[in-house]
Amino acid sequence: MPESEIRSQRRTGRHMMIAAWVIALGLLSLFFSDILDKQWNPNQNIQSSISDQGAHEIRLKRNKQGHYLARGRINGQPVTFLLDTGATLVSIPENIARKLSLKAGTRSYANTANGVIETYNTRLDAIGIGSIELYDIAAQINPHMHTDEILLGMSFLKRLELIQRGDTLTIRQ
Repeated sequence: MPESEIRSQRRTGRHMMIAAWVIALGLLSLFFSDILDKQWNPNQNIQSSISDQGAHEIRLKRNKQGHYLARGRINGQPVTFLLDTGATLVSIPENIARKLSLKAGTRSYANTANGVIETYNTRLDAIGIGSIELYDIAAQINPHMHTDEILLGMSFLKRLELIQRGDTLTIRQ
């Protein structure tokens, strides 16, 4: 076999090996990305039920960091919530508010762990999680938040019954 043909086969072999590694790493990153997403938000598919008293119920699992996250809806559009009983209002990052076409109302100020910040009042027609749906909710647009989660504060949660047992939070309407 000529020398040039041997070099060509070795080059092809190297390229095939590199391609196999790239594909393997890509598949592994997809696999582990899905696992990490489920660890961050174990409530990706919320199951609703009706209690014996006729109340709508959902159950949320706490994530590894001790937070309750849940997929839900604002004005019928899908969002991810981070439940925050320390937040007075539902707090929406400005970039998400734009996607939801929310109108910024009057300027207000909020006390946070990092000090006082400027926010903008707004009203939400509807917030839903599973079969629980509430209407006309006070909220704020927060230009200082840079996350993909909306803080689900007490302007929503105060209308519901919350029961925590172990790592499960039952929300009842």
